[in-house]
Amino acid sequence: MKAISSEQVLSRIKTENPWWKSGNVQKIYTEMTERPYLDQLYPLITDFSIRRSVVLMGPRRVGKTVIIFHAINRLINDGIPVDNILYISVDHPLYNNLSFDDFIDKFKTISPLDLDKEQIYIFFDEVQYLKNWEVYLKKIVDTYPNMKCIVSGSAAAALKLKSRESGAGRFTDFLLPPLTFYEYLLLLGKEDIVEINNDTEKNNGPEHWEGVYFVKDKKQLNKHFIDYLNYGGYPELALSSTIRKNPQQFIKSDIIDKVLLRDLPSLYGINDIQELNQLFTTLAYNTGDEVSLGELSKNSGVAKNTIKKYIEYLEAAFLIKTIHRIDQNAKKFERATTFKVYLTNPSIRAALFTPIDSEDPCMGMVVETAIFSQWFHRPDTNLFYARWHKNKSNSGEIDIVRLNKDNYRPTWAVEVKWTDRYVSKTEELKGLVSFCHKHNLSQGWVTTKTINEENKVYENISFHFIMASLYAYILGYNTITKNQ
Repeated sequence: MKAISSEQVLSRIKTENPWWKSGNVQKIYTEMTERPYLDQLYPLITDFSIRRSVVLMGPRRVGKTVIIFHAINRLINDGIPVDNILYISVDHPLYNNLSFDDFIDKFKTISPLDLDKEQIYIFFDEVQYLKNWEVYLKKIVDTYPNMKCIVSGSAAAALKLKSRESGAGRFTDFLLPPLTFYEYLLLLGKEDIVEINNDTEKNNGPEHWEGVYFVKDKKQLNKHFIDYLNYGGYPELALSSTIRKNPQQFIKSDIIDKVLLRDLPSLYGINDIQELNQLFTTLAYNTGDEVSLGELSKNSGVAKNTIKKYIEYLEAAFLIKTIHRIDQNAKKFERATTFKVYLTNPSIRAALFTPIDSEDPCMGMVVETAIFSQWFHRPDTNLFYARWHKNKSNSGEIDIVRLNKDNYRPTWAVEVKWTDRYVSKTEELKGLVSFCHKHNLSQGWVTTKTINEENKVYENISFHFIMASLYAYILGYNTITKNQ
């Protein structure tokens, strides 16, 4: 039986690092628009003051490999010698059974650099295919103080679990999520449909917009927003008209199925894949709706504890996000029996079922999912939804409430709507009015379909009505440009 030779491995490594010879990253990558997240990732890559490796994780097909090559290109442009940059795609068959130590030994064979003195940048892509990668990576951090390792992988749940278990104090996790609405427009070259005045100060609130953001064409912004709901979560899907013709193949087969059929079962030892898939399909179809473990168990015949574990797995894989409930007093429930589940990107739902249009009955919950998905890009947002029902005259629900992390009091509340109705019928927002009064909130936010109207006072509350598409844009823009 023939064995893979060392010469073949060395030849493959040289092929994966063309800048050693040409001085440049491949044109196919440099011609792609950079995701703004590179500005947040790059300082972690270049910081040698703290001995840490970077673990770049995220769902499948969000552009992790592309952002790595953009980072390498920036390193070269910043004057880092090309010989000091190594890239390895771990999943290549020629690298089967090789360890980090083996790759570094190969690099020593190729390179004349002194690894103990030179600053070296090593990128290991799709690292989940490397057995015990977290052990080897920790060893590299401890052994080579001048070596910065950046590892990436699509099995987000596996990487997060192993990074936390083995990399405490040695690894820095960086999550690359699906596209925000702002990034989607940026990739299409349409981000200027919203005019931004950065010199205007913003007031307190979820994202104040008056005098800061001006929509040049509301109709076009909403058209792009609906396209984003259906196709906008992943760069390839957003940019390729061919892939858009069959998003089910791209998202379901290339993203969801690989997570459900391969990543999660291998990590958590899940035996009943059909059971997991059925639960995920149910949650995806009902994204934004309130669910309960009891209801899910009754409808599926699966034990509550098992469903709870499945939901934890799906959340770790960055497919869903659970949001918990508070009552009218902004108190959490000691024994929470109901909660909401959101897809981390609305285009997952469109791919599983069918794309929607602006008049679809499901638009409300899909828009709500899109708004929440912009918030999911921010860590520790402390978001909840409020719902209470004491009697007919005292009941209500609010889609998004943010609690102060110090005193757990509400700082603002938002109702997500896909209608202009409440601009003229503000009195129908009884739940929001009641909640604002109870917690001394002087302002309330409501999204609309086509209307932007600031500071409409009703019962001593200043209401801000803002297009849902504009609100999603603002959230994405501020998340990336201001790192809020």
